[in-house]
Amino acid sequence: MPKVHVLSKEIAELIAAGEVIERPSSIVKELVENSIDSGAGSITVEIKNGGVSYIRVTDNGCGIDHEYVPTAFLRHATSKIQDKTDLESIFTLGFRGEALASICAVAKVDVLTKTKDQQYGTHYSIEGGEQTEYESSGCPEGTTIIVRDIFYNVPARLKFLKKDVSEGNAVASVVDKIAVSHPETAFKFIRDNKQEFITPGDGELYSSVYSVMGKQFAASMIPVDYELNGIKIDGFTVKPLFGRPNRSMQHFFVNGRYVRSPVCTHSLEHAYMNSIMEGKFPSCVLRMTIPPSIIDVNVHPAKIEVRFTDERVIADSIYFAVKNAILLDTEPAEINIRQPKPDYTRPVPEEQPEYTQMKIQPTVRVSEIRPAYNENMPVQAAAPAKHTDIGHDKKYELNGTAPEEHDNNSGKNTSDILTDKGFRYITEASFAKKEAAAPAPEPPEEIFFRVIGEAFKNYIIAEIDSDIIFVDKHAAHERILFEKLRTGRSKLICQMMLDPCEVLLEFDEFNALINNTGLVHELGFDFEISGNSKVSVTGIPSILDGCDPSDLIIELAKNICDSKNDPMPEILDNMYHTFACKAAIKANDITSPAELSEIVRTILSDERIRYCPHGRPVMFKLSKRELEKQFRRVL
Repeated sequence: MPKVHVLSKEIAELIAAGEVIERPSSIVKELVENSIDSGAGSITVEIKNGGVSYIRVTDNGCGIDHEYVPTAFLRHATSKIQDKTDLESIFTLGFRGEALASICAVAKVDVLTKTKDQQYGTHYSIEGGEQTEYESSGCPEGTTIIVRDIFYNVPARLKFLKKDVSEGNAVASVVDKIAVSHPETAFKFIRDNKQEFITPGDGELYSSVYSVMGKQFAASMIPVDYELNGIKIDGFTVKPLFGRPNRSMQHFFVNGRYVRSPVCTHSLEHAYMNSIMEGKFPSCVLRMTIPPSIIDVNVHPAKIEVRFTDERVIADSIYFAVKNAILLDTEPAEINIRQPKPDYTRPVPEEQPEYTQMKIQPTVRVSEIRPAYNENMPVQAAAPAKHTDIGHDKKYELNGTAPEEHDNNSGKNTSDILTDKGFRYITEASFAKKEAAAPAPEPPEEIFFRVIGEAFKNYIIAEIDSDIIFVDKHAAHERILFEKLRTGRSKLICQMMLDPCEVLLEFDEFNALINNTGLVHELGFDFEISGNSKVSVTGIPSILDGCDPSDLIIELAKNICDSKNDPMPEILDNMYHTFACKAAIKANDITSPAELSEIVRTILSDERIRYCPHGRPVMFKLSKRELEKQFRRVL
């Protein structure tokens, strides 16, 4: 049997360093976090060759006293933890006392540091964990740490590093996230003698997002500001129209610390359900301020993962915060026409296209519904239309049920509370209506619009104030139907079929269907078991008259089968989505002027209707000024 022995100090430190220092970006992360903890108002990060050969982090923080500089490079040396009770209230980014010891174990390190009270600063050098210089030196207040030749003494680790470009990109990603999460600190990032970005340090999150991620990304964001159960969520989330093909731009920060969390990711994407295009993912910069007692940051050596005592509370907070931000983003996207440069080399077409004059519709009056819905507000009667099953209520509800009272929310100043099952708007009056009647609402503001006509048998053109709006009639009608089904304002009535349709299902789907007959009937279907794994569809929802019953029942069975835990909310949303898509007016359908006006009236009255369930925009607007610029009436 091999002898048991204690590892040497050198080998033990190299092994421990491997847990914290994986690549140059790990070093930059640890050093910059220490600079922030020191109270620095400005931080400069410079790298060369991807950070493999050179890293410099300079700050104007509190500095380190001359006598404590060598101690700071010892393992488990820290100024942030005194006893075990401090682990329950960690507000600093670093606290383990492993960063500097791990860095100096695998690289050559130089330190220049000075406190405010000292006349001279300190120059300290350490290589591979061994001190080489320790002397007084002139330097400004703060700390500068220079790291050279990473893994010079561990060639086995050095060969696993990627190309300089890849390592440099990893460093940039780390600095980006830290700079965004701390807008009160001015950051400068220099890469191979070229300045990549600089942030103003003015305390405004938008300024940091704009400086680091660019104008286009910042312009695509909408603000988030929400608080629930003592958890504050603020920052920015993307407009549904600007979804990305991957999750790379989802940034979550907990108490100033960048984290990766499946809980946060799932809640964010759940909030965008039926608002973003399929195959697209939302991006965000969300900051969470959480009591330290309900979070454990001492999970991962690099502190990039956290553990929550109650994941449900965190999930609800993010979901409600993002969903409310999306609901408040009611302004349609504006069309900016760029004047094309004339191409005189192209031949003039022989035939000019024919134009038909659009029929002018009479002016229609609409009452605006404000975000704070109240059940006592009078509902304006809607003109009947041939195809459009349109109308609106004053709050979100599921299947017409009354808002529930939540113990954790009662008595709180929360004006917008959303539930898991197809969200609803609840006002403070909803909680207090048992004690006192809601105050009389203010008269709704009137909106005037005029439908000009329809382009390409699908796009409604209407004039409102000093704008022209273009409405996709299929997308708009689809969303209108979807909201009516989801909020219970349009009941699904089963229409019996003269000729039942037999459908063969997969065995799991067959079992899922027969085990959820109540849900199937609620969705307007009726069926009978006609054999092993076969059902006979005897009734379908009346709004889907003319649709293929087999396709509908197969999709319903699959949705039920795929939902393992609580299938109700997601299955209902998925099926309402399907029903609305199949029942809505289609492009190229002949639509009467009254129907066009009713669609415009509804989307102007209901601020929820800005995206179809697939995530496509319902309307765009063209301002009068932009139009006049094209005709050179204004400059």
